[in-house]
Amino acid sequence: MAPEPPLLTMSGITKSFPGVRALDGVDLDVQAGEVHCLLGQNGAGKSTLIKVLAGAHQPDDGVISWRGEPVTLRSPIAAMRLGIATIYQELDLVEHLSVAENVHLGHEPTTAGFVVRRRSARASTAQLLKRLGHAEIEPGRLVGELSAAQQQIVSMARALSHDVRLIVMDEPSAALDPDEVDNLFRIVGDLTADGVAVVYISHRLEEIRRIGDRVTVLKDGRAVAGGLPAKTTPTSEVVALMTGRNVEYVFPDRPTAAPEGTPVLEVRGLAREGEFEPLDLTVHPGEIVGLAGLVGSGRSEILETIYGARKPSAGQVSVDGRPLKTGSVRAAVRAGLGLAPEERKAQALLMLESVTRNVSVSSMSRFSRGGWLDRGAERGAARAATRELSLRPDNPSVPVRTLSGGNQQKAVLARWLLRGCRVLLLDEPTRGVDVGARAELYAVIRRLADEGLAVLLVSSEVPEVLGLADRVLVLREGRVVHTAPARELDEHRVLDLVMEGSPAS
Repeated sequence: MAPEPPLLTMSGITKSFPGVRALDGVDLDVQAGEVHCLLGQNGAGKSTLIKVLAGAHQPDDGVISWRGEPVTLRSPIAAMRLGIATIYQELDLVEHLSVAENVHLGHEPTTAGFVVRRRSARASTAQLLKRLGHAEIEPGRLVGELSAAQQQIVSMARALSHDVRLIVMDEPSAALDPDEVDNLFRIVGDLTADGVAVVYISHRLEEIRRIGDRVTVLKDGRAVAGGLPAKTTPTSEVVALMTGRNVEYVFPDRPTAAPEGTPVLEVRGLAREGEFEPLDLTVHPGEIVGLAGLVGSGRSEILETIYGARKPSAGQVSVDGRPLKTGSVRAAVRAGLGLAPEERKAQALLMLESVTRNVSVSSMSRFSRGGWLDRGAERGAARAATRELSLRPDNPSVPVRTLSGGNQQKAVLARWLLRGCRVLLLDEPTRGVDVGARAELYAVIRRLADEGLAVLLVSSEVPEVLGLADRVLVLREGRVVHTAPARELDEHRVLDLVMEGSPAS
């Protein structure tokens, strides 16, 4: 008897955008019931490949086969009808609709073909959420009221509401705490036991070893390795394939001397009712201060309140000794604050605009002459800022939406470099960034601090906070439970603090 063909085969897939060849003859095969991991640096072609698989992009060349038969995926609906669901890193949920409405969006249960059976939709949604281990999420609740982790679960429920045979998960653990990651892996195990295939994209190599069966590595739009055993292939080999060189996981050296002089950023008694308790912190020029804690500990809310995007219930923020108007982003930016938010596509980038405009948007007054915009000066300044960060491709006229996630993050940082900010607020700066690009970003952040910038950093990954920051504030349930130089802490100590808590020190 002939062996069963792979569930999915992609052969010789190519895709080009203006000035960029995103995919150059990529091959991928996925078996039913396996977890096939897709690795590669930002810009390697991962996002483009999964959009081709999802029907969002049409390939220029190549063949896609489903259960041994060639298919054409002309739209996301066509892919879904085959049984292919995609959960993107940047979730595509409708915030003003309910959980049940999002789960069944586009295939609502109806009577007579047009009357939506809302009770049936809520009941089936409740069953899906129970299957996913989150029966506490109310089907009638608005998605915009949910946490990032809960929204991830809703996206998974939406995928499972179809007769799905293959699920693509793009960085699914990025917004999850350790317990949520364990639940995610349980769900993946249940799916594959039922014969569902999973294409899993993550920059966390320890996750690949834990959950993966096989690995395909992309580099510069090509598959440089396919079908590697996930659990036994040495990390050094995977990294070398991704980067074309061996990479050591090292952070830049910290300054040996403690910062001196007046803090550039001072936060006194800052609080936001229901989100975080009063806290004090300072950041000196040339210093990187890290906030460590689990999802829901108030880390992002603190950054957004300092930046003026949220109004505090108490406290004061000062820059260079001058108090800021609270709850005002304009006042914060004028004082020299810049924020790189966790959700860069939704909160930081103008996705349809060029890299140039995204970099210059906070500094437009520099390029205005008598009411006219000096586009040449704007382009020149943007190019200089992006080159300083080695943004790729080196063409600031391309739309920012065509860039990889890591290079979109660089565009956000370039904006604040051009603005000449004094304090840089970084919320998950390497979210979705692969190992090769991470080292580059770490070096950039350290160099900016060495040049006198004050940096306040939030990260879900404790090793990142400890490796990059000079000083760390540990948060638990909206409260600072410990403060210490990073060199005096280790990962186990921080995890003990965020799980158990202790008096602030």
